[in-house]
Amino acid sequence: MTTDTSLWTTPSDVEVAVTRTFDAPQELVFDAFTKPEHVVHWMLGPEGWTMPVCEIDLRPGGRWHMVWRRADGTEMAMTGEYQEVTPHSRTVQTESWGPEWPSTVNTTEFIAEGDRTTVVQTMRFPSQEARDKATETGMKDGADISYDRLATYLASLA
Repeated sequence: MTTDTSLWTTPSDVEVAVTRTFDAPQELVFDAFTKPEHVVHWMLGPEGWTMPVCEIDLRPGGRWHMVWRRADGTEMAMTGEYQEVTPHSRTVQTESWGPEWPSTVNTTEFIAEGDRTTVVQTMRFPSQEARDKATETGMKDGADISYDRLATYLASLA
């Protein structure tokens, strides 16, 4: 059974961690996070957004780039670089929302539990001030909506 909500914690003064369990095997959940053909179906945040650009070069040193677009034409982009890729179990990558936001280092772990997978994503900010500013943006609501959409998407693939 999928955990209906994500657990948000602050493991340190500069980190935010999100934990969520999905009713899907580890390999499929990993692919849903790392293959553009899956990402565009769920990582959309609030209703009304699409992802017209989703480029992922999944290897250490590989870059990724995503662009979201709202119906009114508003866009936001995110880029980063993979530092570590352990197939099906872990990725570490940088993440940047642009020059007005500090870059983070995000570690995502995919923990197999039979036919279920627990995802733990830890975002490390350069300072507590940067972490607190990011958490005030609606990041939690957007991520929770996306994770709910991911749970539905994974069920559709079963």
